[in-house]
Amino acid sequence: MMRPMRTITLNNGVTMPQLGFGVFQVSIEDTYDAVNEALRVGYRSIDTAAAYRNEEPVGRAIADSPVPRDEIFVTTKLWNSDQGYDEALRAFDASAERLGLDRVDLYLVHWPAPKQDRYVDTWRALAKLHADGRVRAIGVSNFQPAHLDRIVDATGAVPAVNQVELHPRLQQAELRAVHARLGIATEAWSPLAQGALLSDPVITDIAAKHGRTPAQVVLRWHVQLDNVVIPKSVTPSRIAENFAVFDFELDVDDMRRVKELDRGERTGPDPDTFG
Repeated sequence: MMRPMRTITLNNGVTMPQLGFGVFQVSIEDTYDAVNEALRVGYRSIDTAAAYRNEEPVGRAIADSPVPRDEIFVTTKLWNSDQGYDEALRAFDASAERLGLDRVDLYLVHWPAPKQDRYVDTWRALAKLHADGRVRAIGVSNFQPAHLDRIVDATGAVPAVNQVELHPRLQQAELRAVHARLGIATEAWSPLAQGALLSDPVITDIAAKHGRTPAQVVLRWHVQLDNVVIPKSVTPSRIAENFAVFDFELDVDDMRRVKELDRGERTGPDPDTFG
């Protein structure tokens, strides 16, 4: 029997599973089997990107799955080299072809790439894709408050999602406050800080208290903050373990202790300089 799944409603009314399956750093060879297993376990949201170079096996796994296409929420992203209006439209066509899909559920600008200064034009292209019905929702990834304000001021189109690095050591309180002000859903990549949190004494202590794994504790923390979260694994037991976070709850003291782990510590690039 499929485990319970929570959804969130985006600012355009589209619903999205709160817990998804990410394929960042999953090899082309492993992607098909990993996505198949995730769908078998009960995940209904798959997150890929042009830069991951695994859109094609993601698409094959979705096509071959017994799960109906309209029950699977598919996200992909536009890479920095495809910034610009016409370039973004072409990049979407290429991603859709690799995925074998006529329509994508969520399309994101992967990075603002501020040195290129093309992300406003790129965002206009995504707004057109949404208006044309080729994408159910559009959003961004790794955008800072100033980037968000600029695209909204320039176009009037508010992203449905901002997917950013977020975990207990980088809790992004200021950015989450901007999201709340604008009605943008917060989605966390690197939700386990590339595994660094799994041996943190606070996390392991809370895990022992609840009879759960450290990964489950961190993912549950995300869920209780109302973050969308996309853990990745190629190990079937871990894929299932990461999905089993809706049948327990962290208490107020647990949440306080995790909040105190915030160090502003990134595992990935700085969005203000990358790209």
